[in-house]
Formats: sequence, C-alpha cells, structure tokens
Amino acid sequence: MEYQAFSDFIVRRGDELFRSMPWRSDVRPYYILVSELMLQQTQVARVIPKFAAFIAAFPDSKTLAAAPLADVLVLWSGLGYNRRAKFLHESAKMIEREFGGTMPATLAELQTLPGVGANTAGAIMTYAYNQPVPFVETNVRTVYLHHFFADETEVTDAQIRDILQKTLPPNSPREFYWALMDYGTHLKAAGVRNNAKSRHYKKQSALEGSLRQMRGQIVRDLTARDLAITELLDRYGDDARFASAFEGLQKDGLIQQNNTEVHLTK
Repeated sequence: MEYQAFSDFIVRRGDELFRSMPWRSDVRPYYILVSELMLQQTQVARVIPKFAAFIAAFPDSKTLAAAPLADVLVLWSGLGYNRRAKFLHESAKMIEREFGGTMPATLAELQTLPGVGANTAGAIMTYAYNQPVPFVETNVRTVYLHHFFADETEVTDAQIRDILQKTLPPNSPREFYWALMDYGTHLKAAGVRNNAKSRHYKKQSALEGSLRQMRGQIVRDLTARDLAITELLDRYGDDARFASAFEGLQKDGLIQQNNTEVHLTK
C-alpha cells in the first residue's frame, strides 16, 4: 500500500473505531505516564477503573512522590507486575527531585525515569506533547505487519519504525497513534494474530503455576494487612515457588520483614 493512502486509511478507521479513555480526554503528561505504565502487558478494560482510582488518590507527581509505597501497591493491586507500581512511584520522586515537579519533555530525559524505555518514552512524547516520535508496541506491530509485511517473518522493529516514520503525520501524531491502537485492537478481535512474525515477539508465559502468580498472591495478601511470617508459611510454605517469590519481592523493595512480621514497603 502506498504510504499516503495508508495514512489516510488509518485516519478514517480511527474515526470509525475511536475508543474514549480518560488519558485521551485529558493528555496532561503525568496522566500519560501513569496510563502507559499501567497499560504495559495489561488490557485497556482492566486499566480504566484502576486509572480512575489511582488518579483520585494521587492526582499529580507531588502527591504520588509523598505517598508510602505500600499505599501505591494497594491501589495497584489487581493489575499485576507490581514492579511497575514501584517504577511509577520512583519516577514521581525523580520528577519532583530532579525536574522541579515538571514532567520531562525530551526522549533522553524521559528515559532516565525508572521503568521508561525507548518505546514508552516515545509514547509519552506522542500522547503528552503531540510530537511525531515513532515507537512500536503490539498494536502497532499488528497493523504494520498486516499491511506491509504480510508474507515476511522475523520482521524487526527497526523495519517497522522505518515505515512508521514515512507514514506518521507530522502535525497530528497523537490522533494517528490513537487510530493505530484502535485499529490494531479491531484487527486482533477479527482474528489477526501476526505478532509472532516479529523478531521481537515474546509470548507471555502462563500465569497459572508461575512464579509471577505467587508473587502476586503474596502482595495481594499484604494489601489487606501485615502478616506474620508464620501465617505466610502456613499458606504457601509447601509451594516450591514461595521462597523464590518472597526473596524476589524483598530484593525488588516491594515487601519488608521486620522480625517476625511482613508488610508492604512503607
């Protein structure tokens, strides 16, 4: 497909498929940061209510930076991958400490924030600042693989970014990416499952029986109340995953043990 024709097609499909989301109706940079970290490996439908509750409790980076990590983890509970909550908390502290309470507005500065890689930084530049920065995530891969690499395998993100650069409207990148996201979701719902053609594709491991599941269970238990280590051992001590999960959560700074009691990091 010719590049301009493709861009026009995406814009039309975006108008038809547009999904309302709170971080689209209000694109302040802090909201975009929160939404992007929440959306990593998590579906939009699960994120929307969590985002609303999170913003109600922590409306800006100053409030989030001043909060105990335990409070952040309680609100994050149910989204999984709890390290993202810690990254977000640490990012808020860094924004207050090193950027005077103002979100960074360059790719290089954004990538100094914990948990913010090149693609997340690109998304923030696009959605918060409406800058035409090419970035690649699963929906973007779905669309470009479908239209430009249908007969290829082992496609690299660099190849996709090259065509992105040629098809990305310089004056309306934010709306164009919204359209890509909505169209990509539409393609997946229609049965297009082509991300395995990407060299960078990694199938998410099953949750059931995983170390990730055990980590989530421990954090979930501790969001309700602090627990004696004996209580946790009674619940999970016979599970071969418990020791590694417990040690990993301590190493990541998500939980702490004081004598015989275990609690979320305060």
